[in-house]
Amino acid sequence: MKDIVYPVPSPLAPAGRHILILKGNLAPESAVLKLSGKDIAGPFRGPAVVFDGEEQAFQSVMDGKIKAGDVLVIRYEGPRGSPGMPEMLVPGGALVGAGLGKKVALVTDGRFSGASHGIMIGHVSPEAQVGGPIGLIQDGDIIVIDPENATLQVELTDDVLSERRSRWQPPHRRLTGLLQKYSKVVSSAHVGAVTY
Repeated sequence: MKDIVYPVPSPLAPAGRHILILKGNLAPESAVLKLSGKDIAGPFRGPAVVFDGEEQAFQSVMDGKIKAGDVLVIRYEGPRGSPGMPEMLVPGGALVGAGLGKKVALVTDGRFSGASHGIMIGHVSPEAQVGGPIGLIQDGDIIVIDPENATLQVELTDDVLSERRSRWQPPHRRLTGLLQKYSKVVSSAHVGAVTY
């Protein structure tokens, strides 16, 4: 049985090396860093390259516009924003295919599958669609991912974030029927993205 399901006292990987829950001014509720099969030695710090959706981010990777050291931010892919919180496997796979899997971090309010590789942070909450800080990030802002301290930060003062928040407006989306209803009632990813 141990070859299939490892007991709690002796897990396959030591505590803190499966996933990490991160918090910080970029993820006040939480974010998830998947560590399976990878090590991040010390903090990862880099400039944000921001996209309001998966397709544009993917195309930017394919066009060679993302470089080592960047933090690829994909927002408006959370439970309400997408709606439905799609998997970000395509841009993550493109990074790996471009040889950037361990050189670029991907931060999103979307989610990842078990097949994702590289420095992947998903479930950033609150999501952009409801005014979360990920919606306030601009190209060039410095993002710091610190596994040792379980933090996800953007190097901006509270005053700068407040000023940006005062100008922020959610993007207008044309949803009808079930998707419209779902996007209004679904909860944040940090509590399961459930409807009531």
